[in-house]
Amino acid sequence: MNFTRRNTLWMAMGTAIATVLPFKAFADVDADIAAFTGGAEIGSEGITLVAPEIAENGNTVPVEVNAPGAEAIMILAAGNPTPAVGTFNFGPLAGSQFASTRIRLAGTQDVVAIARMPDGSFVQASQEVKVTIGGCGG
Repeated sequence: MNFTRRNTLWMAMGTAIATVLPFKAFADVDADIAAFTGGAEIGSEGITLVAPEIAENGNTVPVEVNAPGAEAIMILAAGNPTPAVGTFNFGPLAGSQFASTRIRLAGTQDVVAIARMPDGSFVQASQEVKVTIGGCGG
């Protein structure tokens, strides 16, 4: 491949600009929480988060959340490039407000669950999961 002087200058300028401009490597967990809660105060009673203390493989980490009476439950993985794992919505005919899933974790980090209750309040539970083999490219 032949590079002209002009192409080389353009590539050098592009590289210089890319190294100077800041970029967001990891999304902001606080922004996701604020979007879900609308900035409301968050309590800690009435929600149970079950996750393993140590996960040998970050590709499939089982997580269970139970929040009796909740309208919605949001799960976040604070150390992932995209922290929002999922939001579970429950209708009035739901038998229980329980969610169980497997998530992918990039490394040792906090797993956070936030539930929106029918009265408009929010409750949160979190647990640190130590990952020995990262699931998101680690």
